[in-house]
Formats: sequence, C-alpha cells, structure tokens
Amino acid sequence: MKTDFIELLTHSSIRLTGDVTVYCDPFNIRNESHDADLVLITHDHYDHFSPEDIARIRKSDTVFLVPAAMEQTAKKALGKNSLIMTGEAGESFNFEYLDVTMVPSYNVNKQFHPRSAGWVGYIVRMDDIDVYIAGDTDINDDIVNVSCDVAMVPIGGTYTMTASEAADLINQIGCEVAIPTHYGSVTGSEDMAEEFRSLVDSAVEVKVIKQY
Repeated sequence: MKTDFIELLTHSSIRLTGDVTVYCDPFNIRNESHDADLVLITHDHYDHFSPEDIARIRKSDTVFLVPAAMEQTAKKALGKNSLIMTGEAGESFNFEYLDVTMVPSYNVNKQFHPRSAGWVGYIVRMDDIDVYIAGDTDINDDIVNVSCDVAMVPIGGTYTMTASEAADLINQIGCEVAIPTHYGSVTGSEDMAEEFRSLVDSAVEVKVIKQY
C-alpha cells in the first residue's frame, strides 16, 4: 500500500502531504516550512500542542481542528484571528481533498488521559486511504472496531499503550499497515518499535518510519 505521503517526524509529530499538507500534533519541528493547510491537535499536553512548533509550520490561512474541550486553550495560544474549528469524538469534517473523523482517545488503566477530558484521535481519509492517528490512548471499547487502512499507534507505555498492547489493538482492527508512534524520546526506547513489529500479525505490514 502507498504510504509515502505519511511522515512521522518524531514522537507523535505527523505530516501528511498530497494536494494539501496536514500536520497532527507538530512537535520539535526542525524547519520553518510554513506549509500547513490543516493542523490537527489530539490534546493539550506539551508534546502534542506546542504553539512554538505550530508557529514554524503555520500560514496565514492554516486551519486548526481541536477537541471542543480545548477550544479556549487553543484560542489563547494561537491568537484570536486563527481559523480554529472544534469538535468531539464521532464528528466528521469535510475539507477540500480530505475528510477527517474524530475518534475517542483515552486511558483505561491510568489517569494521564481520562475519558472525561474529551480528547481525540483522528481518521484522515486522504488519497482514498484511511489513516488512523490514535493519539495518546490505551486499548478501549471505543477503538477496537476502528476501520482504517493505516494505523499510527503509540507504543511507548507509561502514558499510553505498551508495544504489546498496541500490537494487540492492531491485530484486532486488522489494518493493512501499522506505524508505531510515541516512543524514543519523551517515553519509550527505540527498540520498542521492533518489539511491536514482532508481535503484530504477519498479515499486517509494520513500517518504522520515525525520522528523529
């Protein structure tokens, strides 16, 4: 399956490029590209919502999509003239060249990301491929039936699923390609990616693409 339009820059900082350029949770951005047409934010922790990094990629007409629960935080940090859209898990949005659906994202055995916070992951349909960006989550009843072609899931443990738990999720949803995220810097060692690969069913292609 074609996945060359998907980049994992670092941690959970994701860039999708096609007719438009989409970022999710830009963090530790190295270049001043100012190329973002759409920025998706999963939640307001510093390694997912970083105004300093957003400033390196935003343009005058960049659109931001954030969970409704962090609307005021986003407006204060990004400026009153920013184009900010909000929504909740289950809502879908139609943009030119892509569609976006918000998906629940929360912990079940820890309290870093409580369900009550209203934070989200995303399914982005781009170039006829559904890319699931899980955000910071554990396996939960709301995501085990996610339908997607590509799944980008956190594996670092501590704040999210471990490599083993993330592999279990992938094996349940049965996507074509799985890409591990959220390891190697803030939490989780680099070798967790290979642990994840070893536990995912052979029918699913695992791509380890983190750039730094």
